[in-house]
Amino acid sequence: MADWMIRAATEDDVEAVAEVRAVAMRADLERLGRYDEHRVRQRLRDAFVPEHTWIVELDGVLAGCVALRPAHDAHWLEHFYLAPYAQGRGIGTAVLREVVETADRSALRLRLDVLRGSPARRLYERHGFTLEHEDAVDVFMVREPRR
Repeated sequence: MADWMIRAATEDDVEAVAEVRAVAMRADLERLGRYDEHRVRQRLRDAFVPEHTWIVELDGVLAGCVALRPAHDAHWLEHFYLAPYAQGRGIGTAVLREVVETADRSALRLRLDVLRGSPARRLYERHGFTLEHEDAVDVFMVREPRR
């Protein structure tokens, strides 16, 4: 595995994270006929909350992020993106493992949504997420805490 680390996000990270999102999601959004170069970045800007977000750095460079947003009945795993050059190195698996282990220790239910047809769905299923429901674009998944 490459030399990577995770750190707390700051407001200054928003544009770099928006760019990673745009690149990471492009193929899936294009496949679904939903890619818009401006909208893909603006949605991240509008939802970015540094207090709930962690930055993944690879060799000292921002390579991705993950957010965990508290909600009334669960925490939402959101904005989990890795730049294409950082994918396939075990980083996403390691980050997700840490998120679910932390949730388990705190007895937190996790929820997420993933684009239909995204290969990321298999990663989530391997970590215990199950189908809750889906629509024409998104698959909504849940993971109950394990003890």
